[in-house]
Amino acid sequence: MARRSKLQIYLDVLSVIKDGTQKPTNIMYEANLSWKPLKRVLENMVSQGLVADILTSEEKRRDRRTSRRYELTRKGDNVIGYFRGAKPLLELDEILMSRW
Repeated sequence: MARRSKLQIYLDVLSVIKDGTQKPTNIMYEANLSWKPLKRVLENMVSQGLVADILTSEEKRRDRRTSRRYELTRKGDNVIGYFRGAKPLLELDEILMSRW
């Protein structure tokens, strides 16, 4: 199996968050990443404005686990839409290149 590119990993994480997964651990499992790479990806996405880092207040917390959540921003949603639209073009490119 081929390794995912950094772009594919970012798109996978964005898609997981778009589908409603907000907790970091759940994002990690659904995007098939280990903890340290996920933290780097999320920090980078927050700094670029692709996702928002939401901290819930102490009153809302029911347990001692993380209160950190991530939500997709409009910019992040636009990025997903852009690359989903470009994917058929990229696949066409792969077909043409394989014929050479």
